[in-house]
Amino acid sequence: MKKHILEVDGIQKKYNDRVILSDVYLKCETSQIIGLLGRNGSGKSTLLKIIIGLLSAPNKCIRIDSVSKNNENNVFNDISYLSQEQFIPNHLSVKKAILLSIDKQKIKFFCEDEFIQAILGKRIGHLSGGELRYLEIKIVLFNSSKFVLLDEPYNGLSPIMVDVVNELIKKNSEKKGIVITDHNYKNVIKISTQVVLIKDGKTHYIRNNAELVEKGYLVDLELL
Repeated sequence: MKKHILEVDGIQKKYNDRVILSDVYLKCETSQIIGLLGRNGSGKSTLLKIIIGLLSAPNKCIRIDSVSKNNENNVFNDISYLSQEQFIPNHLSVKKAILLSIDKQKIKFFCEDEFIQAILGKRIGHLSGGELRYLEIKIVLFNSSKFVLLDEPYNGLSPIMVDVVNELIKKNSEKKGIVITDHNYKNVIKISTQVVLIKDGKTHYIRNNAELVEKGYLVDLELL
């Protein structure tokens, strides 16, 4: 299977006079799960929004397989994005949302899932927060894109659902490159093949968990 590479370079972003990101570099290959860590306000969600094109940034450089994507209106054919906010309208039925989002040839396989089966007869507006989040995550992962950006995927999920979602992510990483950030840092670290810490506006590639203590992200390794 051909390996694909997403590279993001030169990302800078400031709000008013406060520098959020400064000359950030990020690389993700298919079969990799990049765990993006950082304190609140460090710029994790901002970086994902810049990559997908929801936020502008001067001098950004985005390449997929060495081909520049800077001048394209969007990169949605290559990159899927799960935002923190709900993206499926409440008035839709779950079945309709699946029909609109999933390739017809994949729908049967998509629905062969006890959690999806349990909500097929409901409307989006009647789902619990965890049910909705699971549906959104699975829809985004089933996209044909080469890369997936997941912003706070564990939000609202029970511990059992977190384990199910982690298995989904691992399975999809066999063919995709995945970047994930979440306040549930233990699961991010657990599932990632490479951890990247955003600190002082820059990305730091973490070689081992002890570096998270050295760089002040964790107080003690026992927190893992």
